[in-house]
Amino acid sequence: MKKHLLTPGPTQVPEGARLAMAREVIHHRSPEFKAIMAEVLDGLKYVLQTTGDVIVLTASGSGGMEAAVTSTVPRGGKAIVLEGGVFARRWTHICQAFGIEVVRHEIPWGSAVDPADVAQLLSKHPDAYAVFATLLESSTGVEHDIETIGRLVHGLPALLVVDAISGAVSTPCYTDRWNIDLLVVGSQKALMLPPGLAFVAVSQKAWRQIDSIQPQAFYFNLKHYRQMLASAETPWTPAITLVAGLAENLRQIRAEGIEHVWARSAVLAQATRAGVAALGLKLFAERPAAGLTAVRTPPGIETAQLLAALEERFGIKLAGGQDKLKGQIFRIGHFGAIDPFDILGTLAALELVLASLGHRVTLGSAVAAAGRVLQDPRPMAAGKD
Repeated sequence: MKKHLLTPGPTQVPEGARLAMAREVIHHRSPEFKAIMAEVLDGLKYVLQTTGDVIVLTASGSGGMEAAVTSTVPRGGKAIVLEGGVFARRWTHICQAFGIEVVRHEIPWGSAVDPADVAQLLSKHPDAYAVFATLLESSTGVEHDIETIGRLVHGLPALLVVDAISGAVSTPCYTDRWNIDLLVVGSQKALMLPPGLAFVAVSQKAWRQIDSIQPQAFYFNLKHYRQMLASAETPWTPAITLVAGLAENLRQIRAEGIEHVWARSAVLAQATRAGVAALGLKLFAERPAAGLTAVRTPPGIETAQLLAALEERFGIKLAGGQDKLKGQIFRIGHFGAIDPFDILGTLAALELVLASLGHRVTLGSAVAAAGRVLQDPRPMAAGKD
C-alpha cells in the first residue's frame, strides 16, 4: 500500500530533494559545499522575504527557538510570550529553562491573539527584551496576525521573535515588511525536507541587542554563525545532505514563485475546508491557517479509531490533537509538496471511514465540494515533483 503523509510535519519530500540527499557526501569546508550553502542562504532570503542575515542551524525547529531565546534575552531579563497552543507554550518553557522572567499572555486554544492585548502588554512591560509569538500554531490550526503585531513592536526596544516553523512558505510571511526581528523556521514543514535543519532570520535591530548581552549558549550562540556567513560556512559541522536537498527545493520554490506557492496552499486549504464542511464537520480554529486544517472530531467517534482506520485502510497519515486537544480534533496538513490529488484522495477516504464508523455521510459530497474549489487550475499549475 502506498503511504500518504498529510500531517503538519514531517511532510512529503519531493523526489528531486531525495535524489540530491542520496548523492555522495562532500566535505563541509570544500568549495563545492560552500557554493551550495551560498545558494541556500540566498534562496532562504527570498522565501522568507528578507534582506537580512539568515542563520542555518543543524537542529530541529526547537533548536532554532532556543537559539533565538538564548541569544537575545539575558538570564533574569523579561520576555512576553503570546501563548495559545502547544508550540507557543514552548517559548515559555525555553525561557524558563534559562532563568528568564516570562509574562505569559494565555489565549484560549483555537483563538487568535488580539493585537490590542499586545499593545497593552507592551505598555505595561516596557522593559521586556522580546515578544515571542507564533505565525501558525500547528497544534490548533490558528494563524495569528503577525503583521499588526509587528507594527506595534516596531520602534520599541523589544524584539519581535516569531515561530514560523509551520507558517513560513505555507502562508504569506514578509519578515522585513512586517518588522519581524527574528524569524525561526524548520526544514520539515513547507520547505519539504526531513527534520534536522532550523533557520533564523535576524534583523539589524536584533543583532544590536544580541551584541549588547552575554549569550546563554555555546552551540546556539548566533554570533558564532554570523562570523561565518561571509564565507558561506557554519561554525560547526552542518547536516550536509539536508543542505543539498534544501538547495533543490529552494530552486523549485523560486521557479514557481513564492506568491504562487502561497496561493496554491490557500486553494488547497479552501478545498479541504469545503470538503470537511460537506461532511458536517466543524473547524477548530477561529482564524484558520493556510497550511493546515484542524477539524473537530464528530460526537460518538473516537479520534484514534478514525485515524487508525484511515492509515490501515488507505495508507493516509493524519495527525490527532495534542495535550488537552487529544481525542478532540484531527489535523490535515496541506503545505509543501501536497497537491490536489492528495486532498481529494484524503477526503474520499475520510468519507468512507466516517460512514463505516456510523457518521451520516453522503458519499462523494466532500470530494464534490472540494472539486468545485479546485475547478480553476491556475493556482495548481506547478504541482509537485
